[in-house]
Amino acid sequence: MTAKAVWGASIGVALLLVIPAISQNNSSTTAPSSNATGSKQETVAKPLTPKQLKKKQEALRKELETPWKKWLNEDVVYIITDEERKAFKQLNTDEEREAFVEQFWLRRDPTPDTVENEFKEEHYRRIAYANDRFASGIPGWKTDRGRIYIVFGPPDEIDEHPSGGTYERPAAEGGGETTTFPFEDWRYRYIEGIGNDITIEFVDTTMTGEYHMTMDPSEKDALTYVPGAGLTLAEQLGMSDKMARFQNTDGTHMGAALGGVRPASYNEFDRLEQFTKLQMPPAVKYKDLEAAISSRITYNVLPMNVRIDYLRVTESSVLASITVQFENKDLQFQKKDGVDKSDVNLLGRITSMTRRTITTFEEPLEVIAPPDMLTKFKDQKQIYQKTVALAPNRYRLNLVAKDVVSGNMNNYEVALDVPHYDDDKLASSSMILADMIQPLPTTSIGGGMFAIGDAKVRPRMDNKFTKGKDDAMYIYLQLYNFDPDEKTHKPAGSIEYEIDKAGTNEKIAGFTEDAATVRNASANQVTVEKKVPLSGFAPGTYTVKVKATDKNRNQTVMQQANFTVS
Repeated sequence: MTAKAVWGASIGVALLLVIPAISQNNSSTTAPSSNATGSKQETVAKPLTPKQLKKKQEALRKELETPWKKWLNEDVVYIITDEERKAFKQLNTDEEREAFVEQFWLRRDPTPDTVENEFKEEHYRRIAYANDRFASGIPGWKTDRGRIYIVFGPPDEIDEHPSGGTYERPAAEGGGETTTFPFEDWRYRYIEGIGNDITIEFVDTTMTGEYHMTMDPSEKDALTYVPGAGLTLAEQLGMSDKMARFQNTDGTHMGAALGGVRPASYNEFDRLEQFTKLQMPPAVKYKDLEAAISSRITYNVLPMNVRIDYLRVTESSVLASITVQFENKDLQFQKKDGVDKSDVNLLGRITSMTRRTITTFEEPLEVIAPPDMLTKFKDQKQIYQKTVALAPNRYRLNLVAKDVVSGNMNNYEVALDVPHYDDDKLASSSMILADMIQPLPTTSIGGGMFAIGDAKVRPRMDNKFTKGKDDAMYIYLQLYNFDPDEKTHKPAGSIEYEIDKAGTNEKIAGFTEDAATVRNASANQVTVEKKVPLSGFAPGTYTVKVKATDKNRNQTVMQQANFTVS
């Protein structure tokens, strides 16, 4: 039963209990006595005492918590961190719990921009497999094999001995033949946070199918406690005595290794460390950045420039292009592999205004300076863009950036006012002043950073252009919903361009064009891509205005922005 279903059922019970009490109180205040004819005595319902009411509320609270407890103690018991568990237990409402669960899965989603959450789907697939494959009197997810499978996935190799029986020990365990309980060795080539070539052994010492994970390689030996049986090679040759096994100080009953040396994986401290790490939930990627967002840090140590642009997809979907820029001079570089490198971890979260998570994204950004060019390279900038599809509404955006080398961080928060585009009203996207607009190869259309349709549009973050260095400024704008001409079905309207000295009416340049003549123009969308040569501009600040007019509907829309030429 879901939390909401439980809530509805509980309220219904409460009403059934309260309504009769009210009706009886209204009908009578005195209970008539029994008479000689044997009439039954009526009872009067009494209001609940504060103690009874508190007890009832506590019972209701426990009932409401039931589905959430199952999620916490069964569904994610092996992958939730201690910090997350503590935070979840402090939540008071179903809305908070729902938001937490949604955020929990989003933090682990490898592709947060898609509808599917591959991590979540794989997690529940593993639980189903564990229940089907490893059950042994208890559900498969509760077993040691089930837990390891759910957390780390299928092993790369499995050495199975389902019936036990005759077994030739490896040299590291003393060699010689013995008889074993059923056991399995799972080998993983690599487990993040634990290491390479990880072998996990499970032993069924009770012969009931209940395999448990062990740190002791000798635990599978069924003849350990049988005198004179299952001897190692050294014990067979009289070079050692079986009783010596019970004097080991490493927590095992293994015989001495052939040659006297065991691999490092048999070291008692390594075995204990591995065993401990296998019990821990996997680490969440960029956990420090996640904590920074949760605590809403307000200091600004690592400077970054952020801009948001909106472009319509449909009436109910808008692309929000989030562009972030760092200056190399603000980053910390270190020598690595013969080059100077800087690493920045970037984490973004978009939430509703009530802080409910909509989507998250995270990106490692690497900046590499060629050898002996670091000084010149520090005058350059690094730009990154993430495009997210959102429904028209108001959201919050949190961006946390961390310079891995220096530890400097920045938490940037801004409101996203995603516009709604009516089909019958002339409208426009954000106007982008770019330092580059290039056609994209057919294979790259709609994908990658700065891709808008069939063009690559790289915005100039501060709208500042330098003559000589920048040959031109580019204007990018999408215009929507022109009323079409009845004959040509092309947009019936005009587009007027004007550049003025900022703060004055001094016109520097301008012209008007028919909207129908713009490349690939349609009534649904007209895309403006204009190149403005900067050679004729004196240093200063200017205002560029683009005004579109729908002649049939007599509607206009205008976008303008300031830019600087130096």
